[in-house]
Amino acid sequence: MSGKRVHFVSLGCPKNRVDTETMLAGLSDEGCSMTPSADDADIVVVNTCAFVEDAKVESIETILEMAQRKDDGQIEKLVVTGCLAQRYPEELASEMPEVDHFVGTNDLTLVTEILDGRTGGRISVGNPDRRDFNWDAPRYNSMGGHTAYLKVAEGCSNTCAFCIIPTLRGPQRSRGVESVVREATQLAEQGVVEFNLIAQDLTAWGYDLKPRQNLTHLLRALVEVDGIRWIRLMYAYPRSFPKGLVELMATEDKIVPYLDMPLQHISDSVLKGMKRGTRGEAIRKRVSELRDAIPDICMRTTMLVGYPGETDDDFEELLEFVKESKFERLGAFAYSREEGTPSYELDQQLDENTKAARLDRLMFEQRSIARNHNQNMVGREVEVLVEKRSEESELVWIGRTQFQAPEIDGITYLGSSDDVKPGQIVRAIVTQSTDYDLVAEPV
Repeated sequence: MSGKRVHFVSLGCPKNRVDTETMLAGLSDEGCSMTPSADDADIVVVNTCAFVEDAKVESIETILEMAQRKDDGQIEKLVVTGCLAQRYPEELASEMPEVDHFVGTNDLTLVTEILDGRTGGRISVGNPDRRDFNWDAPRYNSMGGHTAYLKVAEGCSNTCAFCIIPTLRGPQRSRGVESVVREATQLAEQGVVEFNLIAQDLTAWGYDLKPRQNLTHLLRALVEVDGIRWIRLMYAYPRSFPKGLVELMATEDKIVPYLDMPLQHISDSVLKGMKRGTRGEAIRKRVSELRDAIPDICMRTTMLVGYPGETDDDFEELLEFVKESKFERLGAFAYSREEGTPSYELDQQLDENTKAARLDRLMFEQRSIARNHNQNMVGREVEVLVEKRSEESELVWIGRTQFQAPEIDGITYLGSSDDVKPGQIVRAIVTQSTDYDLVAEPV
């Protein structure tokens, strides 16, 4: 397989991206070269998502596009990996004869051996609850050299009624402190200064370890790593904040004042139906606790509208909560009825038009909140992580403030300066804003 050119398509969440990076490293070690274009590839790997219907459709459309390339003789091998392969291996294999291999979520480190014919067959989809997880497998950082995702757990042990992830990824398996610190140290030595901690349920990290540990303990170890400047916390489940976490976030300079905390809803009846394990009052207290302890915190959340049985009153309560809370960042999606989840069998399924209308109303309100937040940033001094020059002008750099997570939030356009270079964190004054982006000048 040495000398083959490989193109990866990574769909879905950052956790999927880390899986893709692990496969990239494994194939590189075998002498393969990576190409950013399928036009130049001998092998194409599509790492799929199957969280909701839209994600499944995108995955299938991408596979079919690459299958056509294989039919046309443009590529030699086509491999489908990840959540869609884990969920529907036999069905996909029957419907897509062009695909050479289907590889499940816990078998991704075997892709090199599978392509070489050393192990597996056309379908290599094992139990997602695999325990001999190789956390120390090499990984290629595809984020550009100065920022990286750091996955600290695999799977999820929550039982949210709408979510298929535990079925596809298995229960939570936390990564040990030593392993996390070891990878963080290696990445820092390569020039990474921003670490985005990810897991399906970040605040539950360590509860499954023996002896039991918690996220506060992990963070205290990570902030000691030389070279780390920013640590960002993503996918923090609101129910299970460990002792000391908020205080550490408020006092430790390396932990940026940013928190991604998916809430899904605020109505007690909807939260109960979702099996979220929390109530609206507890969520409001959590948000207030964070705002009080970290006054300049930027909060990102995710909401789900149109859940079975969600009434007009439930939705209006959610809308009012969003207006009151003024989340700086908010994403939302309409409920997707997924086979294999408890909510699939529920009565009172809402029609697609109602779900779409509620989603539109929520995001229209949020756009105004985001616009006002950015307008209030004008005149403020911020830190900006410089990423690259703008493709439109050599006089402009593109970067992100502490309040902008990679890929999901806006960016900051930074005026040129002789002292500015990629990977540098510079002080700047925000001079302009749009709904989602900022313009700033170096101090």
